[in-house]
Amino acid sequence: MPYLVLPALIPDIRPCYNTYFAAFTNDPSGSILLDILFPSGVTTEEFREAHTGGTLQWWHTSETQYTYKCVDSETGEIVGMALGDVFVKWRTEEERKMPEIGWLAGEQRKRAEQVLDGLWGARERIMGGRPYVYIHAFAVDPKHQGKGAGSALVQAIVDLGNSTGLPIYLEATPSSENIYFKKGFRRVPAEIARVVHEASVLGTNEDVEVPLMVKLPQGVYGAKVDGERMGEVWAEWQEERKQKEQQKQQQQQQSAAEVIRS
Repeated sequence: MPYLVLPALIPDIRPCYNTYFAAFTNDPSGSILLDILFPSGVTTEEFREAHTGGTLQWWHTSETQYTYKCVDSETGEIVGMALGDVFVKWRTEEERKMPEIGWLAGEQRKRAEQVLDGLWGARERIMGGRPYVYIHAFAVDPKHQGKGAGSALVQAIVDLGNSTGLPIYLEATPSSENIYFKKGFRRVPAEIARVVHEASVLGTNEDVEVPLMVKLPQGVYGAKVDGERMGEVWAEWQEERKQKEQQKQQQQQQSAAEVIRS
């Protein structure tokens, strides 16, 4: 059946997150993440009301984050969603600070920060302040998985990267890595960045490595990029970042000199 990917609207918040919570609950890695971020559970009406309200408030204030819905064209049902930030300009270190986990406290917050800090650190090392698309989540309702909805969502994001000339970065799960690989994403080489969550933090029998993946836009770096080429591109990015930092320092020095002269 054909699937359509469209921008999500305000009335779509709850059905979009119905698919998000259903998908993540059904995935081993996803269910662990939900337990860490929302230890009180995600199924009560009280939680869903608060989550929907918080999401709506965020939609009114965010300047970079977009939500897409995947719709079954035959029924009109929302069967999947994607959530991502589109950073179209360079950002400062202050603008890149990791958001606070305000709804958690104590040991629950400490546990969540142990997981999220590692992901943020890797993302900062790889992408820094350069323009790019960061995907927070892809989710397809388990009843519609394996039927093309996930592929349609990923392709829509790939098209966004190609049309804007921006690279796409995401943290996959072991079970979803192959979906992204088929669409041209490649794992970031371990020597550049690597995230391994400890079993003691996750509550699992063994440590879990997170596949860090990048898709480069066509027409900029080429359609196909293997691990070796990814290393070359990363080196280019570091040089680009260095130049940006030097420009920033020069601007600060010029501003200071102007203040002194005045």
